[in-house]
Amino acid sequence: MQTQSYDTLVIGAGISGMQAALDLAEKGYRVLVVERQASIGGTMVKLDKTFPTNDCAICIAAPKMVELARHPNITLLTSARVEQVKGSVGNFEVTIWRQTTYVDPELCTGCGDCARACPVDVDDTFNGRLSQRKAIYLQFPQAVPAIYTIDYAHCTGCGACDRACGPRAISFLRRSRPLRVTAASVIVATGFELLEPTELRKEYGFGRFANVLTALQYERILSASGPSDGHITRPSDGKVPQRIAWIQCVGSRSEQGGYPYCSKICCMYATKEALITREHAPDTEATIFYMDLRAYGKDFQQYYERAAAHGVRYVRSRPAMVSENSDQSVTLTYADTLTGTMHHESFDMLVLSTAVVPSPDNRRLAQALDIAVDDHGFFVPRDPLREPLHATREGIFLAGGAQGPNDIPDSVAQACGAAGRAAIPLATRTRAKPPEPPAEREVSDEPTRTGVFVCSCGKNIGGFVDVAAVTEAAQTLPGVSFVESSTFACSEDAQRRIRAAIDANGLNRVVVAACSPITHGPVFQQTCAEVGLNAGLFEMANIRNQCSWVHSGAPGAATTKSIDLVRMAVARADQMRPLTAQMLPVHPDCLVIGGGVAGMNAALTLADMGINTYLVEREPILGGKLNTLATLAPGDVAASELREQMVHAVQQRPRIKLFLGTEVREISGHVGDFRVTLDEGIGGEINEVRVGTMIVATGFREANLHGRYGYGNEPRVITQLELERHLREGTLGQPRSVVMINCAGSLEAENPNCCRIGCGIAVKNLRRLREAAPTAKLSLLYHDLRVYGKGQEEHFTQMLREVEPLRVRYDTARPPTVAATQSGLEVTVYDTLLRDELTLEADLVVLTAALRGDSETSRLKQMLKVAANGQDFYNEAHAKIRPLDFNTEGIYLCGSDHYPRTIADTMAQAAGAASRAAIPLLRGEVSVEAIVAEVQPELCSGCGLCLDSCAYGAMSMDALQNLVLIEEVLCKGCGTCVAACPSGALQQRGFTDPQLLAMIETAWEGATNE
Repeated sequence: MQTQSYDTLVIGAGISGMQAALDLAEKGYRVLVVERQASIGGTMVKLDKTFPTNDCAICIAAPKMVELARHPNITLLTSARVEQVKGSVGNFEVTIWRQTTYVDPELCTGCGDCARACPVDVDDTFNGRLSQRKAIYLQFPQAVPAIYTIDYAHCTGCGACDRACGPRAISFLRRSRPLRVTAASVIVATGFELLEPTELRKEYGFGRFANVLTALQYERILSASGPSDGHITRPSDGKVPQRIAWIQCVGSRSEQGGYPYCSKICCMYATKEALITREHAPDTEATIFYMDLRAYGKDFQQYYERAAAHGVRYVRSRPAMVSENSDQSVTLTYADTLTGTMHHESFDMLVLSTAVVPSPDNRRLAQALDIAVDDHGFFVPRDPLREPLHATREGIFLAGGAQGPNDIPDSVAQACGAAGRAAIPLATRTRAKPPEPPAEREVSDEPTRTGVFVCSCGKNIGGFVDVAAVTEAAQTLPGVSFVESSTFACSEDAQRRIRAAIDANGLNRVVVAACSPITHGPVFQQTCAEVGLNAGLFEMANIRNQCSWVHSGAPGAATTKSIDLVRMAVARADQMRPLTAQMLPVHPDCLVIGGGVAGMNAALTLADMGINTYLVEREPILGGKLNTLATLAPGDVAASELREQMVHAVQQRPRIKLFLGTEVREISGHVGDFRVTLDEGIGGEINEVRVGTMIVATGFREANLHGRYGYGNEPRVITQLELERHLREGTLGQPRSVVMINCAGSLEAENPNCCRIGCGIAVKNLRRLREAAPTAKLSLLYHDLRVYGKGQEEHFTQMLREVEPLRVRYDTARPPTVAATQSGLEVTVYDTLLRDELTLEADLVVLTAALRGDSETSRLKQMLKVAANGQDFYNEAHAKIRPLDFNTEGIYLCGSDHYPRTIADTMAQAAGAASRAAIPLLRGEVSVEAIVAEVQPELCSGCGLCLDSCAYGAMSMDALQNLVLIEEVLCKGCGTCVAACPSGALQQRGFTDPQLLAMIETAWEGATNE
């Protein structure tokens, strides 16, 4: 048996596995991806939308799936599993079992003739068994690879599929076989599953009552490609439900017959499902029954408030049981924990937010890999605090849901981090060079031959736009030589058909009428490039966002507008010319701004990958908040211990050059060649460093609460960070009564955010207070206890049991008040459970203050040309799939300057940012934006009005020629300067005046004809 060699093995191809593989492949490493399912995508592709942006899940996942499948450095094995891993880091010997699908992947065209001929119907597990599929099937329409699979357990052997297969791809003689490979490192990204509560929580009727579903089943109902085409209907009779309820924590947070941990994502996905239900069907009532609402992430609280404003009803409660009524509705019996009263309510449908559980294959895989799993079956890191991405065996790394419940951005960040750590053993290996792009066809002398491809996007577009009418109208447009409609234009099968159509019909322009060009444009441009067609000859008509979504209540108008947009796109295509992206060399060093946990770990990861790194810290010492904190959870590790370890590691790395007491003063240049001026302060030097990429890791600060709760006027009112300092230095004394107030300055109009880590910090410090002052009376005033995820729930619940503080739940609309008395402090709070006002005496009040981004954010963001929100947290490029990237190319972020997070999450993010920043550095060159402004010298009057309009510093004036000059590498193609130019001397490539006028004129002609 021949052994093939790879740099890294990635096990699992959900969003984490895909991201990890792509990060490594982009660095030039050869990656083998093994996925046990027939298609890649994991749980994410089953979702309808994603919170808090409401992006279509498959729309942001499908481009990544296609990118992975076509990447030259990635080999993909589906329907495969890892059987055994021998050897050690640098040389793992891996045995893989490749399960036969009885279909030859080299011959299958994905046409579907086999499935249409198959007489066997099987419950469709992808759709939660709410519909059926054939015994030979494609897992879902956008599946990658787009190859049919025979379900041998239900195959009758009748041969109907074989007879219907034109390419003769089916062979029942194909056998499963073992493969052997070697790899220097391994990443485990096997994801998670959602519990089906047939055994646990029987009282809710799942499996017995037809209209009781899991949340994942409801996602498929909402999905345009789901069993009801996106229409919200009851499984029992297809009727539109008038009342739908969600029950949270089904199987989670339960030590009796369940899982003790919080599943982290359930509150938000239930909120998302309820909100989308209200938007799709405004007359349908949506009610969520919950214990604690854990809207802990960036913009999560605002998303919850948006749902509530749209009529989603939230009931803090303990549901007891569910019974079925004669009309197959259900009656829910629950205790309202605010009033203590029992209620009975009837609902047409009931959705269960069930526990996130590990993949059932984890325990077997753990044995094969010789790594540890916990009692539930999740993989455990070697050190949850210091090395959250390292498995218990050297050279094996963990990402995403493989080690516990995770949201998509955290999974992506961990995947990038795992890729960064997995790249360290590869530092001395030879990287693959980027393949030469296909030779481009010369089409300038050819008459225009445009191909138009119209997408239904399931029911996302097809449910509101008459796609057949749009297709028919496109056939009549001048210059159009080929028109085709498809169900999902972004699918691998559709990409194959587009390539074939370009070749067969000699197409030299391509127009796709589908979704957003921001998410999907690069997929189609790459498809064109693969058959020699320049990316500048491609155009998209966004008939989803601009037609079907915004005109969902008027299908006729949506169709008319779609036809207009296609007509305009075709007219513009006739004027399009090839665009050439400039390739620039990259300076091989990186700059990290900030020397806290995130900055130090990012620098260490880069250095260990073989990259020279400048680490800049404005304080005279490294450590950031580690210099203030007393202990770190989990494990109650002394913050000073972690700081000493990390500082020592930084000092031992010769590839890290450290600048302490240093400020960043100026930044110029662009990705690949940034020039940064560093000021070492009074008496210090002014240095200029030259780097290819930068990482921002500047941390957070507590909000200024001066004048609130007596803070600033009363020395006995302090913040958590001040308490940490007292605990660290032993200067607390012996307080007799301590009242801790959570959400001080949070969850209010000025700052609607949850600070994410405040509840955990409060509980941790309560235990430290109990140790420091054993006889003190401790009280915790809180809105919600938002300790989320596996490990945190159990750890902090145990600490609360040990400390036994008085717990008082309050409403942020009626925050506690603090007043000084002769004997000490008096805290007044309205207890929402007792529905009464309480007065607590204290000689120390501790405020869990709202958190903000670093105080230097407003200055730095101007130099970096990046964005931040109202709380000075930096804005990432995309909330879900690019959480570590800025929109400005070559600059990355990590840690609490993005949003507050735990030490473990910060460590993972920092390694991830290092991985992202290393990609251009290791590739050695970057592609510069092709759509940039250009000057027509004969028209330029040298007035200079355009100079002030450029936000990127890309324009200057040549005084000798009295002519504007543009540094193309700095230009981002925003077009602002073009609009400012009074003489028409500035044009934007790809959006020239002739192209735009062609669109306007054809739109005018269309309106006139109507």
